[in-house]
Amino acid sequence: MKKITHILKDNHQNIINIWEKEVLIHVDAAKLANKIALHDHIPNILDDIIDILERHDEIEWNIEDFKIAKIEANSLEHGRHRASSAEFTAEQIMHEYMIFHNVIIRVFNDNRIENKAVYHLLKCCIDKSMLKSIESFTKSIHEMQNKLIGTLAHDIRNPLSAARLGIEMLNLDTTPERVERVKKMTMSSVDKALNMVEGLLDSISVKAGEGMMLSFSEMNLFEDVQTVYEEAQEVYSEKIIFECEDENLNGVFDATAIRRLLENLLTNAVKYGKAEKPITLKVSKLDDQYLQLSVHNYGTPIPEDKQKEIFNFLRHSSETNKKDLQSWGIGLTLVKMVAEAHGGKVSLESSEDSGTEFTVTISRTMNEPGKHRTKLNFSQNS
Repeated sequence: MKKITHILKDNHQNIINIWEKEVLIHVDAAKLANKIALHDHIPNILDDIIDILERHDEIEWNIEDFKIAKIEANSLEHGRHRASSAEFTAEQIMHEYMIFHNVIIRVFNDNRIENKAVYHLLKCCIDKSMLKSIESFTKSIHEMQNKLIGTLAHDIRNPLSAARLGIEMLNLDTTPERVERVKKMTMSSVDKALNMVEGLLDSISVKAGEGMMLSFSEMNLFEDVQTVYEEAQEVYSEKIIFECEDENLNGVFDATAIRRLLENLLTNAVKYGKAEKPITLKVSKLDDQYLQLSVHNYGTPIPEDKQKEIFNFLRHSSETNKKDLQSWGIGLTLVKMVAEAHGGKVSLESSEDSGTEFTVTISRTMNEPGKHRTKLNFSQNS
């Protein structure tokens, strides 16, 4: 057995290189991934196989044997990663593993390994790893789909609530100017809810690496941002300050998505802010290419070690039970997705003294008008 593990160790990089070359030829989705993303956990799975061979001499096992369970962790991560990579399917993951298996067998053949039990053990390891990867991939796709649908369903309540409030206010004695403003707000809210229902239907067909369907158009974003502010003033009792020095916010945006982004940030600011302290919504131009939108509130700060985790679209199951992360809701995953779909990012500063501020940077020029489905980004650097 030591001879076999030495062969695999000596050929470790060669196995990975040959696998990569063949995967790029035969697996279509692999052509869209960069080299680091393509490798992800494959070298670790090979290390697991070597470790299993190295630790045990008894190799009359089957795929359910607890001795090959070590390979599960990296296999699960592989599947989760493929769910975040564009165009991968369960069939293409199986193809990856088939190529991986064949490359190792060729190394065994080149080194005249004739022990049938070793080939059997290798097959058990590959089958187990493939099974866990596809299981994780499938669960992750379902989780992404449920999160997108859940986010949309949750956010639809905001415009519908605003529209209902507007209708109720029209029954009250009020000035003609106020009636006109409330009618405008109500119509805007209904239109937004209809757009979101369309997005809800689009989310049912989510595939690996995909997020929401966004509809970009060339426009001035100022009116939409101002509408978010005016609706928030009507709905919430907290004082909200709106700062925007330049009303010329032209660019190519999905206005509905930007409004949802701001509404989620304002909702969290109201929920976690101090009622006696104002909330500030600020919009400014950074330069000819980028806009900056921020929402600030005073209140209990977000712990520094949690500030990146709350943006993660797919969290590990052990993390989803953390109430302090769950309590921020699924809206922040939408904030991150919308920012990145507009060629930008979201950042967070939070402390006891200065309060909590979410800052979103978006590009005015990156997108072309039309419908585009967003890509999921699982990086931690937002």
